Parts: sequence; structure tokens; C-alpha cells
Amino acid sequence: MKQDLKDFSYYFDLSTFEHKAVFAQAEYIFDIIRILPEYIKECLKPEIKGTVMPGAFVDKHVFIGEGSIVQPGAWVRGPSIIGKSCEIRHGAYVGANTLAGDHVILGHASEIGNAIFLNGSRAPHFAFVGHSILGNSVNLGAGTKLSNSKVTFKEIEVNGIKTGLMKLGAIIGDQSSLGCNTVTQPATFIGKNVYGYPLALLRGF
Repeated sequence: MKQDLKDFSYYFDLSTFEHKAVFAQAEYIFDIIRILPEYIKECLKPEIKGTVMPGAFVDKHVFIGEGSIVQPGAWVRGPSIIGKSCEIRHGAYVGANTLAGDHVILGHASEIGNAIFLNGSRAPHFAFVGHSILGNSVNLGAGTKLSNSKVTFKEIEVNGIKTGLMKLGAIIGDQSSLGCNTVTQPATFIGKNVYGYPLALLRGF
């Protein structure tokens, strides 16, 4: 397990991800969550290249790539970077420090923040994604919640390793898919090509 925390290829193929450099700065995979805000701050060049529909709000410290669309009722806070051909659907709240690759869906009535979405990953409906990383083509079934805070509000440890984080959601590997209304406990690690049942409660590794 400790090796899997350092072997990022166990979870992700980063070859086509524009922002793979954020992973290069980390020792353990959970370090990326702590590094993410500074990485976005350094890389961000605010610009709207996509379409912001009437009734949507996009903060001034946001980059939206070509072909991406922000639907009415969505709110995108900065600093955040959204790639090409993404959908930010009606009613989505995209919080600070969101880093999305290309062809990503940030869905209807979903709350997202301090998270990385690799290319093609989807949180299409009623999701909560905080302090988490979704691999390539990951799909979250409707109502999925990636819980990121312990009920004790104490620092999160993983296999006896102090993370230095009060919030850590889920790390989900490429092509994995979770069923509707799945809940993951803080610090849940899911490898590639994992399929979850609806209504599942997932924890650990």
C-alpha cells in the first residue's frame, strides 16, 4: 500500500494530461492536494476561450478553454483552470482550486473544489467532489459524494503516515466508475478499472 501511494502510474496515465507537472512535485499521491493551490496560482492565465451562457457566473481568476461551455446557473470561482471541450452544467458550483483537463463534465447541482479531473472524467449529476483526484474517463454515478473531512475534524493519516491535511477525499484511477449514490470515506484510494455498485460505502484501499 505504501508503494501504491508513491506509484502514481498505479492510478493514472498522465501522458496526455496537460498539467502532469503538478504530479511531479509530490512524493506521496496525497501531497498533490496540498500542492494544487500553488500550482494553479503559478500557471493561471485568466481567459475565457469557451462560452459562458447568460445566467452563468465566472470569476475573473479563471481560465476556460476552447469549446468549453458554462451553462446558466453555474458559478465558477477562481483560481481555477478548465480545459477544452468541457461542460459545466446548470447549477454547478465549481469552487476554488479546481483543475480540469479536456472533455470533462462538471455536472448539474454538483459541488466541486480543490480537485483535479483528468481528461474525460465526469461528475454529471448531484455530486460532491472535494480535495480529490479523478483519473482519465472516471465516471461518478448520480449523487456520488467523495467525503473529504473526518467527523472528528482531525488531521488525516494514511497507513500511519501523517498527511498534513485536514481534508482529503478520494483518489480514483483511470476508467473507474462508481454507481449512483456512492459515498467514499475520507482518504479512499481506488485503482484503475474499478466498478462500484450503487449505494456503496467505500473506504480505505
